[in-house]
Amino acid sequence: MSGDGNQSGRNKKPRTSGGSRPSGSSRSSSNNRGNSAGGKSFGNSRGPKTTRGGDRFDSRDKYEDGERKSFSKKPANKKPYIRPETSEDRTKSYIQRRRLEKITKEVFKDTIRLNKYIANSGICSRREADELITQGLVEVNGKVVTEMGYQVQKTDRVVFDGQNITPEKPVYVLLNKPKGYISTTKDEKARKTVMDLTANASPYRIFPVGRLDRQTTGVILLTNDGHMTKKLTHPSFNMRKIYHVTLDRKLSIEDLKSIAEGIRLEEGVAEVDSISFIEGKPKNEVGIEIHIGWNRVIRRIFQKLGYEVEALDRVMFAGLTKKNIKRGHWRILTEQEVNNLKML
Repeated sequence: MSGDGNQSGRNKKPRTSGGSRPSGSSRSSSNNRGNSAGGKSFGNSRGPKTTRGGDRFDSRDKYEDGERKSFSKKPANKKPYIRPETSEDRTKSYIQRRRLEKITKEVFKDTIRLNKYIANSGICSRREADELITQGLVEVNGKVVTEMGYQVQKTDRVVFDGQNITPEKPVYVLLNKPKGYISTTKDEKARKTVMDLTANASPYRIFPVGRLDRQTTGVILLTNDGHMTKKLTHPSFNMRKIYHVTLDRKLSIEDLKSIAEGIRLEEGVAEVDSISFIEGKPKNEVGIEIHIGWNRVIRRIFQKLGYEVEALDRVMFAGLTKKNIKRGHWRILTEQEVNNLKML
């Protein structure tokens, strides 16, 4: 009896899957199939290529989730969860400390040998500097110096190939810039700058390479290497930059194609290397690759078509990404990364 009762109870339960379908479901399914076949998804592998380079932005590979706000209500007395430090975190922290210590040891004391002075400037190695000195190509305070082991003081003026050089060892710091910080060394209005975030990153004074506006987040390089800064910012080098753009509404296919073809602004036609929807993201989020460095160029491109940029995140600059760098944190570039920059 009990078995029949249970069976009877199960038979009375409404069927939620498998059996009969709610009325109209077949029409809904048919409509969905029709939309899938007839509609075109820009940036989808099954759709036509609509970017100049034919590239497709994939959020899983090129984009990282930014800071997400949690709207769940937590008890007031509950402490926030802090992830315990792992061995990998300690290793990374140790490596960064070693790199910084190595740079700090190279700080110019009271005096320094001339060959080391030249090597620290990034021109060449110490052995090559000895050859430059013996050839009479180096001047100290207006006089040619050919003496091996010559000691240079802080106040001395050293000239090589007609240009003043400094003994500072080149330092390259990569920062994942958060909102609310401006990309300058000083601000007359006493606003927060990227220098506040990298105050302990170098014993030397470093400068941001290029600029990100106050509301733009993402990767930015800071260095004391003037030659590298000029190379990475000069228009003739066409340095690649990739941004993750979030708009106030969905971007139409027509407007996306117009941006790919070039939007005319005050300076001329803003050429975009590539633009596409981001796979797995809503249609108001796009990836855009650009090399021109006009002021607020990406925001102005979309504003010209009636869109507002709600969030702008630079995910790549000159081959450097913000991978494994938390928002507001920085790291020193590896030797391999520096070599890659020099070969650009």
